[in-house]
Amino acid sequence: MKCGFVSLVGRPNVGKSTLLNSILGMKLAITSDKAGTTRNIINGIYNDSDSQIIFVDTPGIHKPTHKLGNLLNKKAYNNTEGVDVILFLIDISKGFGKGDEFILNRIKDKDVPIILLLDKIDKIKDKSVLLESINKIKDLYDFAEIIPISAMNGSNKEELIKTIKKYLDEQYRIYDEEELTNVSTRFIMGELVREKVLELTHDEIPHSVTCYVENYEEDEEIVHIQVLVVVDRDNLKKIIIGKRGSMLKQIGTLARKDMEEFLGKKVFLETYVKTLKNWRDKEKYFDELGLEEDE
Repeated sequence: MKCGFVSLVGRPNVGKSTLLNSILGMKLAITSDKAGTTRNIINGIYNDSDSQIIFVDTPGIHKPTHKLGNLLNKKAYNNTEGVDVILFLIDISKGFGKGDEFILNRIKDKDVPIILLLDKIDKIKDKSVLLESINKIKDLYDFAEIIPISAMNGSNKEELIKTIKKYLDEQYRIYDEEELTNVSTRFIMGELVREKVLELTHDEIPHSVTCYVENYEEDEEIVHIQVLVVVDRDNLKKIIIGKRGSMLKQIGTLARKDMEEFLGKKVFLETYVKTLKNWRDKEKYFDELGLEEDE
């Protein structure tokens, strides 16, 4: 049986989390068009009859403008160590940019195969443009493979899995076949709320907003979940709550639908918002997220 760890790296918004969800056939990692959406290292475990592949979804590598950005970049780099394959995703509809070149220079000395994934090919109507881009990029580095994909619609997903297996060793399963991820259900529920906050508030709310599950109780028919949304300014709290609570209600409604689909049960969801204005107040929430300050 082929088994191993595969790290997904790339700039923000190139489709890493979308690809992970597509491969697993379930919504494990949240997605949005904001940099910094992925803040934790989430492992998604793929099983089939002859393989187990542990996909490691990492934060998008970007030019940091604050402490959280530095933390996320550090996490992403650290999780290219000790893996069997690196999947380097770029948004081919935008071409190979300086940000992509920066990441390639950081990972090209790793002693593992690097597979270049050209994502969002569905946005390229003229296929000759795609071929021209591939011819330019292939000379930048001796990639193990170059595979055009669309994480959004699943194009070439089966080919990608087949290709990854070529670079994995024969060994026993690392995880039980029933295991899906390394993160808790509580964590995923909090992330589903954070996704809706980012989705509905657009650029008004920074990506540093945190959603923390304070209570989770489950019986045979229903799951009761209480989620605290943490922001660092009172004006952000007002935006998330909205006029007469309208925004918070909409956030809760959309998040609850995703929760019920994930859990396969009816969910009773309560959400509320709290302002924590300094980093010391936020330490326990960073601990919950698994983030550590730079030393």
